[in-house]
Amino acid sequence: MEQEISSEVKVRFSDCDPIGHLNNVKYLEYMLNAREDHVESGYGFTYEEYTRRTGCTWITVQNEIAYLKEVRYNAKVLISSKTIDLGDRLSKVEILMKSEDGKVIHSILWLTVIYFDMKTRASVSQPEETKELFRKFLINLEEKDFQSRVSYFRKQNKAAQKL
Repeated sequence: MEQEISSEVKVRFSDCDPIGHLNNVKYLEYMLNAREDHVESGYGFTYEEYTRRTGCTWITVQNEIAYLKEVRYNAKVLISSKTIDLGDRLSKVEILMKSEDGKVIHSILWLTVIYFDMKTRASVSQPEETKELFRKFLINLEEKDFQSRVSYFRKQNKAAQKL
């Protein structure tokens, strides 16, 4: 069972700024779209299907993003996602945008979500069966805060450049 799910994406011209770099807002779109695909392929459901069946969904309450290396028009990138924290109500996902060979990290996004009941319009505890599903994919990171994780990848990128 794959704990970190990846997919390849080609950067489109229309998503870039005038100097040919991927627009900052588009990083989020690419990464969130990839995560949605990863949930479907790896966890076996779509958000739409889950919400229809349970009446609940996950609402983003915080994004933390760092842009480490520019992405240029026409580049192919790997986007990976994984669950890095799982609580009763709050969970955290890490999404990475990497070079096609996976050696350079272009961007890191930590997404904090809250489990939300659409009928009551309030946060509720995730059902045990849902937590159990995500627990199978949970990855415990050595770096416990966002800035430490960003520093780790900056050092990794510098080492990759020296090779």
